[in-house]
Amino acid sequence: MAALARTWWAAVIRGVIAIIFGLIALFWPGLALGALILLFGAYAFVDGVFALVAAVRSAEHHTTWWVQALEGVVGIIAGIIAVVFPGLTALALLYVIAAWALITGVLEILAAYRLRHEGTQAWLLGLAGVASIIFGLLLIIFPGAGALAVLWLIGIYAIIFGVVMLVLAWRLYQHQPAF
Repeated sequence: MAALARTWWAAVIRGVIAIIFGLIALFWPGLALGALILLFGAYAFVDGVFALVAAVRSAEHHTTWWVQALEGVVGIIAGIIAVVFPGLTALALLYVIAAWALITGVLEILAAYRLRHEGTQAWLLGLAGVASIIFGLLLIIFPGAGALAVLWLIGIYAIIFGVVMLVLAWRLYQHQPAF
């Protein structure tokens, strides 16, 4: 606890950055989305470069290297696409979320159907599946509104996280060991 209390200022920085990002996501969602896409692009590119480095090292040791090389090339291409075509990246991410919601919704309904005779509250699982399917369909039909809603959720989360970090920082500051 004493070591954590000495770095109370790090929690302040994390909290302030989270709150600022949350406010940007709520009030300037386009800017927040652009920042997220650029961060993803940078991450994918750097990850791809390191995967290629690992592939070269694997090849030097005469081990399987082509999978890592392929992963590296895909990462580099994804990073470049994210930076050059940010709108396409945002739309693709939204469709991945929509596909996930649709698939899990169908699976939840199937699970509820199979559990209907078990005496459980399987209908609630089925209802959750219907909600997932509706969510997925709404994202496909209204992608702009879906992206905005996701950004608002991220913004609200970031603000709550930031406030909690500031409270933690204050508590840590109060419990600093005397020097």
